[in-house]
Amino acid sequence: MDDLVKLALLKWPNVPHCFGWLGLDARGRWYMRDEEAQHAGPFSQSKGALLQHPKLIEFIGRNYQADACGQWYFQNGPQRVYVELELCPWVWRVDQEAGAFRLTSHTGQVAAYESSFQDEMGRLYFNTALGLGVVHSMDMWPALQFLEQGDIHPHNMAQHALAKHFNFVRSPAKENNKA
Repeated sequence: MDDLVKLALLKWPNVPHCFGWLGLDARGRWYMRDEEAQHAGPFSQSKGALLQHPKLIEFIGRNYQADACGQWYFQNGPQRVYVELELCPWVWRVDQEAGAFRLTSHTGQVAAYESSFQDEMGRLYFNTALGLGVVHSMDMWPALQFLEQGDIHPHNMAQHALAKHFNFVRSPAKENNKA
């Protein structure tokens, strides 16, 4: 977490949390969900406006974390902005350099593979020490090469079961009756 964010938390400790205003899609893109987007339906149906400002996206990534209940949020100064997840908390990019594979999250963090899962739609997920993430759709080929090299076979698990198994909440707004 940024030092300025920590200072803001000390200065204003009781700022109410924000629900429904920020979303993360299955390709690692952030969306601002104004009232109109929220009233049009859940994040899966009404994403809102795609964030494109690189510094804002980096700031969100540096201050992105989960609470004890598995609800992911962005600490925006003194305010927690809870994130609506299209699928799960992380989106993995799979890079191959010099014969080795590397997983990098949508926030730029490198993580080590622990296990893999496939849902009923054929989406591939990797679990790491950071948590569960879906493989970016553009990186399915290198991800499959990685699995084949290690003779690894993903476990089948329904998408709704992944959230419970890996303790994350896809819609904190709904969970907190703010939707």
